[in-house]
Amino acid sequence: MLIRINPQNPQPRLVKKVVEILNQGGVIAYPTDTVYGFGCSLFNKKGIERIYLIKRSEKKRPFSFICSDLKDISLYGKVSNYAYKTMKRLLPGPYTFILEGTRLVPKIMLTKRSTAGIRVPDNQICLAIVRELGHPIITTSAQLPEGELFYDPAEIEQRAGKVLDAVVDGGVLVSEPSSVIDLSEDQPKVLRAGKGDVSSFQ
Repeated sequence: MLIRINPQNPQPRLVKKVVEILNQGGVIAYPTDTVYGFGCSLFNKKGIERIYLIKRSEKKRPFSFICSDLKDISLYGKVSNYAYKTMKRLLPGPYTFILEGTRLVPKIMLTKRSTAGIRVPDNQICLAIVRELGHPIITTSAQLPEGELFYDPAEIEQRAGKVLDAVVDGGVLVSEPSSVIDLSEDQPKVLRAGKGDVSSFQ
């Protein structure tokens, strides 16, 4: 099912429709400020396992999740003063920040070091979905086991529509994955240089 949502001004009725699907345990594809993502509710263990199956990826590599804002992040990640200032400067934006997870984060989402990847993308559609849902959604790049990333929602619907409950169409994206910065320790570490500028960390 393709659900077209206005990228600048997401229609509340359509956002509610997507959230109903997530509340019923659904798995969706949706736009971010980098590439399209596959996602479900953070607390939907079956949905998370379905995404692992769709991507055929190893469970040793937990997915990241999307929060609606900095206040939301502090519920799910342990935020130092430095991490707070850094995220306040760069978010919303094309970054994934690695933080130590709080007790609210399901174990399946944590690494062995008890860390989690957290995003606040500069994309009105996915932020509206998270706000309406009331808690984070999983984010992992929309790609099938063959490895190519999806930028076009019509192609996602055609190639992966049968294994998803909805594809949120926010237009064609031409981008690259987020930059990944580890803020879980005293010294920030750039784990991946992507769309977000990482020069201030080097």
